Amino acid sequence: MSGKKGDTGIVLTMDMRDILVDRLLGTNRRMRQNAAHMLAQASKTDIDYIVSVADALIDALSSPEAQTRWECLDMLSDIAMVAPQKVLEAYSGAEDALFDDLSASVRLAAFRFLCRYGTISPDCADRAWPLIDEAIQCYHGDPEYREMLASLKGFAQGDLGEEVRAALVERMSYDAKNGRGFIRAYSADICTLVKERA
Repeated sequence: MSGKKGDTGIVLTMDMRDILVDRLLGTNRRMRQNAAHMLAQASKTDIDYIVSVADALIDALSSPEAQTRWECLDMLSDIAMVAPQKVLEAYSGAEDALFDDLSASVRLAAFRFLCRYGTISPDCADRAWPLIDEAIQCYHGDPEYREMLASLKGFAQGDLGEEVRAALVERMSYDAKNGRGFIRAYSADICTLVKERA
């Protein structure tokens, strides 16, 4: 199955989209993975369609294979930017994925999603923060930590409540003063961003 190449993704016909969603929720692992990948590529050219199948993406977070979960989490992160109410039910699937023992890609995608989820409202930030905070501590210094910090900068620019702002600054302050390289630079930027929005 293939679609037309777009500037940054592929363009799928309506029939192809329906087939891919069916495969995403099917019983065949390889078909689920391929469907998730093709939908992720299509999301670059047609986010409105991906928004319309958000419930299927959320259901697919329970798939056992890593690729399906990280592709769906990445699409849900994109949806959070344009239709945040559509991703509220993805929280528990993202929580499970954040502590996946086998896949750093799944963990990173879950972290990115939770940072986006936390920008939806102060209540969402309050809900996401304990998981974000735990992940910062668990994965500090891991190879994906740089990308986690980049996502955390987006979270820092969200509509955070006073307690979350204070906790985020407290968590990042040590590395902002004592860290090295990108960890110090990102941590300092995050502290500055939070303080500027206070």
